[in-house]
Amino acid sequence: MSVTANKVVMKKATREAFGDEIVELGKKNKNIYVVDIDIGKSCKTTAFSQQLPNQHVNVGIAEQNGAGLAAGLATTGKIPFVSTYAVFGSLRMAEQIRQEICYPNLNVKIACSHGGLTPANDGGSHQSIEDMGVLRTIPNMTVIMGADYHSTRKLVAQAAEIYGPVYLRFTRDTVPFIYDENEEFTIGKAKQIQDGTDIAIIANGDTVYLALEAAKQLEQEGISVKLLDMHTIKPLDRDAVVECLNIGKIITVEDHNILNGLGSAVCEVVAEEGKGLVRRIGVQDKFGESAPYEKLLEMNGITIENIVKTAKEMLK
Repeated sequence: MSVTANKVVMKKATREAFGDEIVELGKKNKNIYVVDIDIGKSCKTTAFSQQLPNQHVNVGIAEQNGAGLAAGLATTGKIPFVSTYAVFGSLRMAEQIRQEICYPNLNVKIACSHGGLTPANDGGSHQSIEDMGVLRTIPNMTVIMGADYHSTRKLVAQAAEIYGPVYLRFTRDTVPFIYDENEEFTIGKAKQIQDGTDIAIIANGDTVYLALEAAKQLEQEGISVKLLDMHTIKPLDRDAVVECLNIGKIITVEDHNILNGLGSAVCEVVAEEGKGLVRRIGVQDKFGESAPYEKLLEMNGITIENIVKTAKEMLK
């Protein structure tokens, strides 16, 4: 919990949402397994291992082995969730994900904490800024990042229901609550937070709250904002992006390299449609460093102030 401008903001890391939801899913479905890479405390799978030990495997610090084991479990009808840090679950496991999971289209879920800049003081080595971009280029892979605790729980539950490889990205640091527990989400379908006519903002993950606050500020200045939570960047909700082209001006906001992430995915649609203007706000194609999370966002222009400034410049 934090206090901003005399307003109490409730916060919780989305890795907590995964930890809470996977226990409930495992109790309901004995085919759900967790494959741990020896960091259950950080990835919030300790409760699962304690309550459902027969559905839990710890392979030690061996991500590639974990991916291979998960592939094997999937061939027997199990639904394994490989749990590790995003930098390792995307890059160190990339060959196994491609060859052993996505190529045969196996029902494996890669559930990764510490996405984006949220590892903060852990430094650039632990800040996964390219993971969603790398994995969205692999056929059969679905790529998801919820914006808050409740949306993440719903998306984890849906990931367990759909067949095929899924990459789920969670935050290490706490992020504000946006939705209530009764809100519904559909993988591959953008969540429209508000409609507008002057400019469209499409955000993902921990930046959705920043986009929402920027939209509120712009609305106070008479600028009408259409705001989308694009929790699934693959398959991207192409129809939602095309609808934004009726406005013509789009800002994308993400805690990810502006190359090959949400911004690039939106630009692909806009280019193919042959109209519209896009400005991408995100990590500026550089590695992070050890610093507070908010400072790292500021260094990359991922701020409420920069979203507002960019919108006004586009409307000139």
